[in-house]
Amino acid sequence: PGGPGGSGVDYAAAADRVVTPQLHDAFDIVGFDPRGVGKSQPLNCLTGSQIDEFLATDATPDDQQEADTLVTESKEFGADCLAASAEMTAHIGSTNVVKDMDILRSALNQQTLDYLGFSYGTLLGAMYADEFTDRVGRFVLDGAMDPSLSNTEIAKGQALGFEVAIQRYIDHCIAEGKCPLGNDPVQAKQKLQAFLDSLDANPLPTGDANRPLTQALAMNAVIYPLYQPDYGWPLLTTALTLGLAGDGSAMLHIVDTFNERNADGTYEGNGTDALYAVNCVDRPDRPDLAQTEQLAQQWSTEAPMFGGYLAYGNLPCAYWPVPATGAGHATLAKGSPAILVVGTQYDPATPYVWAKALASQLENGVLVSWMGGDGHTAYNNGSDCIDRTIDAYLIHGVVT
Repeated sequence: PGGPGGSGVDYAAAADRVVTPQLHDAFDIVGFDPRGVGKSQPLNCLTGSQIDEFLATDATPDDQQEADTLVTESKEFGADCLAASAEMTAHIGSTNVVKDMDILRSALNQQTLDYLGFSYGTLLGAMYADEFTDRVGRFVLDGAMDPSLSNTEIAKGQALGFEVAIQRYIDHCIAEGKCPLGNDPVQAKQKLQAFLDSLDANPLPTGDANRPLTQALAMNAVIYPLYQPDYGWPLLTTALTLGLAGDGSAMLHIVDTFNERNADGTYEGNGTDALYAVNCVDRPDRPDLAQTEQLAQQWSTEAPMFGGYLAYGNLPCAYWPVPATGAGHATLAKGSPAILVVGTQYDPATPYVWAKALASQLENGVLVSWMGGDGHTAYNNGSDCIDRTIDAYLIHGVVT
């Protein structure tokens, strides 16, 4: 699954919901937690209360004090990872995970690997195919990442993707009737932006006096439902209805659910830790505060709601305590069998252009497109055409 930081063990355990019944019947489905993630000796950098504070901190500083706070937290993040495990912090990167994958293939006594990867899982799949091409079986990469991109380019692509996705949500919300943002698509987006801006100085009560709904938390509460429109869009409508009425509890609940926060303040996995620990060593670009401020200004012209927020999202990497062990590069997998690369037209987290790029890089990449599709990834998400195409390839080796 995605991330970095998603648990492949949990994903396999939920296989009856992740894959179609036909695929489930045809395969033994094996998942693994990458090094540093979940049950694979997790890298736990932050305590639950520290994650709470990190997620709530203003991620688009508009004065020196807010900038100083963000820099301090960014520096402490990497330092805490190093203190937790210097060895894991230095070796958690995807280049090492790909080698682990081949060890697992061998341990399963398989000459080749059949692989279904989603989101960040597509990066691991593409890298594996490039390094261990003669061991590639049937590969499907859904919600594709472009391996050639830097962290900065990834963040900008996502900012643009979420900007499109929020407008599609707004249009849907209006069409459904009784949209809390109003009935005009332009004014509705302006109303949402004004609501988010207001939280900078005036966070909303949530029922937990220690955790008001800050601007950063509200941004996440808007972003997360865009991943899965079927249940996410109605959830966002309900949460915004309450938020605009002065109650931030539903938006905070969205954030906690997405991040697997337990009622006692602990977190079920280490997704936040792993996300930064992996990304910061996978690619060497590390814009400092001044460069980040410039990027935020530039991106805000193209993605006014999400550009600045996502520009600052990479700031911890500027102060990461170990050097990068990887770098963005095109993956070719010369001589591999056909590799299906699946893209959803309005995917906000892995924009469709990334799927096109990866399919063109791979010598035998086959682009499968869900045109008109919303949300993150396509398989088993509502398109019979996509499901039939992927199942035909994985089960029968047929490219249709």
